[in-house]
Amino acid sequence: MLLSHKPDSELFGISFFNEDLYPLLFRMSVNLVVLVILIRFMYYTKARRKDYLFTYFMIGMITFFLCFGLKKLDIDTGMGLGLFAIFGILRYRTEGIEIKEMTYLFLVIGLSVINALASNKISLAEMGVMNGALLLLVAGLEYLWLLKHETRKIIVYDRIDLIQPEKYEEMVSDVQKRTGLKINRIEIGKIDFLRDVAQLMIFYDGDIQSFGTGTGPSDSE
Repeated sequence: MLLSHKPDSELFGISFFNEDLYPLLFRMSVNLVVLVILIRFMYYTKARRKDYLFTYFMIGMITFFLCFGLKKLDIDTGMGLGLFAIFGILRYRTEGIEIKEMTYLFLVIGLSVINALASNKISLAEMGVMNGALLLLVAGLEYLWLLKHETRKIIVYDRIDLIQPEKYEEMVSDVQKRTGLKINRIEIGKIDFLRDVAQLMIFYDGDIQSFGTGTGPSDSE
């Protein structure tokens, strides 16, 4: 009589190794290369925001591993779409994500999902075309068509006497002199008459100018 026993290659019902490890390593390498090109060499060279580098890389890799793992499970299309929708509505509670950063976040998630869920029905050539097309489109928009990125920043302005419409040009000249930036336009926000200050949203070309490391929100449009 033969005694049944668990195979040596398993621990608590979990196998130590299977053939899916090799596709995982290959797809992970492809995904990591794509993320490096997109985040480090496209996004960062324009935005210069180090805080999003960590976020994008981690969200991209977590999405990849999650989708690759769920692909091996029997989940229906509705659950998969619901999971993707959760990622699509992500936002930080402490600071809203600007529209350009949100677009890059969606690109990171989308590319990671493509690289993780590609099956034998999708050839390597097709996966390469999808990744390459998105990278080329981003590169074209960033470096060819959108050479100038208008950036905005909120500052606290103490010359409240210059916020009147008839003194707009004088206010622009004063802000340019004090910031060293070539201002495209200025929008007036909240006005505090008790402290004699106002919030100004200044717009300038971010690609050719720098403005320290201020704490106000900025956006490339």
